Amino acid sequence: MGASDNVRRNALAAIAAGLLACATVQAQPAGANQNNNPLAQLVNAYRANPGACNGKRALPAAALSTPPALSQLRIGPGTFIESALETAGYPVQQAQAIYVTGPDNAHAAMQVLQQKYCSALLNPDFSAVGSYREGASWTVVLARPAPPLPSTVFPDWRDAGKLILSAVNSARASRRVCGDTAYPAVPALRWNEALADAALRHSRDMATRRYFSHRAKDGSQIAQRATRAGYSWRRVGENIAFGQRTPEEAVAGWLDSPGHCANIMNGSFTEMGAAFGVTPERIPGIIYWTQTFGTPR
Repeated sequence: MGASDNVRRNALAAIAAGLLACATVQAQPAGANQNNNPLAQLVNAYRANPGACNGKRALPAAALSTPPALSQLRIGPGTFIESALETAGYPVQQAQAIYVTGPDNAHAAMQVLQQKYCSALLNPDFSAVGSYREGASWTVVLARPAPPLPSTVFPDWRDAGKLILSAVNSARASRRVCGDTAYPAVPALRWNEALADAALRHSRDMATRRYFSHRAKDGSQIAQRATRAGYSWRRVGENIAFGQRTPEEAVAGWLDSPGHCANIMNGSFTEMGAAFGVTPERIPGIIYWTQTFGTPR
């Protein structure tokens, strides 16, 4: 999700975009599924030499890793698989569970899986696989792990903010169309600590109090927050985003949105700050990004 704000007694532009999906899980003791791993190995053998899929020639796919977490889970009806994996300590960007019932061995189960779910088994978006058996039912879990949280990658939050600054300045260096409006190349922005502090406080407030808005819970907007941070301004603006895992993803989302893109390409802004906040709980959509723009008095 994202939203943009540009203040001078001027209008607010806000835009929102999508989120994620579903399935169910319960962790099992480590090693409980070690006899069931042959099915995951057969999935990799199939990806290496798939032959055909749905009556058409299929290209080989890269081998999948086999993290124990994917085989130590037990998936039940009605749960969100992404949330369950996150709770179990394996946050994912994408996941899918597929099932067959009846085969009495892994090879027979794999034959049924190939016939019914070859597209999922060969999906290049997945990079990990796990499997387990319960009675006559076989389950394969396919996943792509989520990138690490920015708080683990950037011990100093300013490093993430300055990556945003670099990406924004790269965008400003060339002509760009935001929605229906063409913008010329504009000068690079300078980093400003006061604007960065305002961005940090708003990101952390949204993350801690679980809301997504330019208006903070205390009623403040970017104009008040920038002043509170010690920034004397003629013009200020703000972009916010929710859920992206990296600075690059946040900037890419803003550039794809006309309102956010217009703030980025606004030649009247000369300075910028940026920061992120992470919710205390490990659940999907836990990262909030704020980008603040300014023109000093």
